Amino acid sequence: MALENAVIQEKLIGQFGMKVSEFVQLHDILTFEVAPDAILEVMKFLKEDATLRFNFLTDVCGIHYPEYDSNRQFAVVYHMHNWLDSVRIRIKCFLPANNPEIDSVTSLFLGANWQERETYDFYGITFKGHPQLKRILNMDEMEVFPMRREYPLEDAGRTDKDDRFFGRTQNNC
Repeated sequence: MALENAVIQEKLIGQFGMKVSEFVQLHDILTFEVAPDAILEVMKFLKEDATLRFNFLTDVCGIHYPEYDSNRQFAVVYHMHNWLDSVRIRIKCFLPANNPEIDSVTSLFLGANWQERETYDFYGITFKGHPQLKRILNMDEMEVFPMRREYPLEDAGRTDKDDRFFGRTQNNC
């Protein structure tokens, strides 16, 4: 018998109560939120429960939502896969802008190591307990996190381009 989303939701709510919420199916993937302080125990449960068996962490990534409330400006998104039942889930943990910090899941999934480092490198999200949290793609000397939506998309001072060649014109009427 295939693992149904209703079973996953019921088991998680039964085990963690209000630490899991906002269950919705997006693009055939069950998506839900987890309180940041519970991510390690929730993922351990998802991995070790005899029914759920989410034994593979597919992806860890960050998102910056500058338009959201300051308590929810950053998110860490996890994608997990149960190979035996061919079921995927997406977990979101929202973090405050003044302290984007969450527990590392490298103790459960070694593959999270570089994914967490990349998320730190580009978004400045700190993974507590990570074995070697340092930049992975950018220079160590960088003081900014380039994927944060804090910077303009284009350099307004550029003089080496003409907007007409990019399909943009200024209306001087």
